[in-house]
Amino acid sequence: MENEALSSSDRRDFLVKLTSVVGGAGVAATCVPFVASMNPSSDVLAKAETEVDLSSIPPGGLRTVAWQGKPVFILHRTPEQIKEAAASNGGGDPEPDSKRVKNPEWLVVIGVCTHMGCVPNMEGAGWVCHCHGSQYDDSGRVTRGPAPKNLEVPPYHFVAENKIVIGKA
Repeated sequence: MENEALSSSDRRDFLVKLTSVVGGAGVAATCVPFVASMNPSSDVLAKAETEVDLSSIPPGGLRTVAWQGKPVFILHRTPEQIKEAAASNGGGDPEPDSKRVKNPEWLVVIGVCTHMGCVPNMEGAGWVCHCHGSQYDDSGRVTRGPAPKNLEVPPYHFVAENKIVIGKA
């Protein structure tokens, strides 16, 4: 009798442990899809980085590309534009040009006005937001109007002399 009681107790302990392991595995298997649903979708990952070939942009030329659903202005600055930008720290939100560019020849900024989110137009020496009158210079710094900040510089890096990747610094 004693062996049968011990055997029943051992069997019960084994079943409790087995049930706990199977239950834990079931909970883990149920959680996997929920955790996976928190990862960014493939269309978001596709927009995370944008590679841009700069060789087709002439000096003084501007190219607009999309990055994360926002326009990004890439300006191939002329020596005169570079000198002008270096000579000033901007107006409303002073910042040296050297802190805004990785290569003085190229300016890369997000083309969204920092006042109300409009897209400014290139006009003469810089950009003008016609919605509310903000103006930005050839370094993307606010020089006039209600915009509180300079045009934002996205994270980017040069992968070759004439190629940049926007999205990872």
